[in-house]
Amino acid sequence: DALTHRGPDSGGVLVDADAGLALAHRRLSIVDLSPAGAQPMESHSRGHVIVYNGEVYNAPELRAEWPGKAWRGHSDTEVMLEACAKWGPLAAAQRFIGMFAFAVWDRRTRTLTLVRDRLGIKPLYWTFRNGRFAFASELKALHQLPGFAPEIDRAALSSFLRFAYVPAPSTIYSNVHQLRPGHVLTLRPGQEPEIEVFWSLDDVVRRGRAVPLALDDDAATDRLEDLLKDAVGRRMVADVPLGAFLSGGIDSSLVTALMQVQSTQRVKTFTIGFEDKSYDEAPHAKRVAEHLGTDHTELYVSEADALAVIPQLPTMFDEPFADSSQIPTFLVSKLARQQVTVALSGDGGDELFAGYARYHRANRMQRILACPHALRTALAAAIHAVPAAFLDRAVSAIPASRRPKMVGDRAHKLAELLATADMPGVYRRLNTYWDRPLDLTGASAEAGQVFTGAWSAIDGADPIERMQFTDILTYLPDDILTKVDRASMAVALEARVPLLDHRVVELAWSLPMSQKLRQGQTKWLLRKVLARHVPPELFERPKAGFGLPIEDWLRGELRDWAEDLLDPTRMRAAGLIDPVPVQAAWREHLSGTRNRQFPLWAVLMFEAWRRRWAA
Repeated sequence: DALTHRGPDSGGVLVDADAGLALAHRRLSIVDLSPAGAQPMESHSRGHVIVYNGEVYNAPELRAEWPGKAWRGHSDTEVMLEACAKWGPLAAAQRFIGMFAFAVWDRRTRTLTLVRDRLGIKPLYWTFRNGRFAFASELKALHQLPGFAPEIDRAALSSFLRFAYVPAPSTIYSNVHQLRPGHVLTLRPGQEPEIEVFWSLDDVVRRGRAVPLALDDDAATDRLEDLLKDAVGRRMVADVPLGAFLSGGIDSSLVTALMQVQSTQRVKTFTIGFEDKSYDEAPHAKRVAEHLGTDHTELYVSEADALAVIPQLPTMFDEPFADSSQIPTFLVSKLARQQVTVALSGDGGDELFAGYARYHRANRMQRILACPHALRTALAAAIHAVPAAFLDRAVSAIPASRRPKMVGDRAHKLAELLATADMPGVYRRLNTYWDRPLDLTGASAEAGQVFTGAWSAIDGADPIERMQFTDILTYLPDDILTKVDRASMAVALEARVPLLDHRVVELAWSLPMSQKLRQGQTKWLLRKVLARHVPPELFERPKAGFGLPIEDWLRGELRDWAEDLLDPTRMRAAGLIDPVPVQAAWREHLSGTRNRQFPLWAVLMFEAWRRRWAA
């Protein structure tokens, strides 16, 4: 019942007292709304039981492999369960196209198997302590366990302060874990859980590099468009109203275009706008919607609307999470849920087709890193010796319309990059909120082993490929997909991500970099596909993030809220984060000498979470 927001339509429980097993499920009805789709679901032989969150889009093809079988209904759950009973959960998962976190109980062998989808679209947490195993889609369900007394993991907290999310397989608690994407956990009687891989990005990358696709530009565009059209079309199957998030950017515009071309009705699209024009993409989305002929809904939200979401965040994200785009993501989900139960999203295009600006900033640093480290360190020290405020005053004579912002802050950030030893360090710093989190937490190490190891996992790759690879393993599931899942499921909206169909991922890694990045133009092949449906002048513009003016809010409307959470006496009493460097950053931010919104937002989100869940 703690997860009713994820499944408000119905709930079910199955208890096998002899086996010491209970399975519970909350249902958001999408396909087969009848009781035939209810969970927990028993197989036809009654030998297996499943609980499951997600959608498997190739269920009709799998169902066809049992001609003449008497099915109870037309849900994908029933097909998945029979596939797991016939082939085993691991082999079945390898055949599924979709997003899923599921558990299958085999009554004969008394084996429980947990599976998480290849890219980590759906969450799966588990804990095994004192002979008791439990799992859930969100941590708040585990809090209901009798005697559940989690301990905060200082290494995980340190990684959170660095990245603004807790990297899998860690969680903020030392005795709770995330099942990593593409992994299977098996629990047998009297044994420790065993974890194995059913889909590996390492293997995908190696295959793509070993046998690359040699297609000319037109053929590559055709291949990608055909596959994306299939991926989008599969995700349009639902027995409930369906729509799309539309920001007007390349990825969401492409998903929407491929929906509309396959729909007999006007696709419902949703966007939110902001009064602050520097954060407002609604006019771009509106022009794309008008061109495609969608049934478009836009809502301009006020500053008060956005600020009102902040108190809900610790409950919505029941683990510390500090990507501030969580706020507009929730607002657009709430808007869409008024009309639809499923919304398609454009997430994944940046990671697959080299769209992030930080890839190119880091790549440019390669030439600078060729200079001796001692020379770069000396230059960095010289820059740091000049106060940021002095550098800001030095450019104050330039007219405001042409004057660069935060010159001192940017110069100091450049100095930090100059002092970095190598490319992995540069990329780590570009993804960092707090550069020395161990100084704040007193931990002996950070928990981000996956991030550290990903860079060197593929031999011979260029730096941009290594950055993409690292992001797909870490930032994508632990930040982007976590944000979309929690924000959408908080209002019982199912978000589907067709660009992360694993077949699209495999195709992208078999294409040469020249078809992703060409003459400085990112996502080159995605743009080629989109241009067949939308005039380039409607989407060719500088990339914009889904951001908010947190920097100004912390000096204004959020100042009292922030000062309460950053109270040094209370922080010192909690004994988790040293308030001294936090207070120094807070003073810098308030004075305007440095923009410290990102490290401060991380601490604020942790403190708000701690007071809600761990105080």
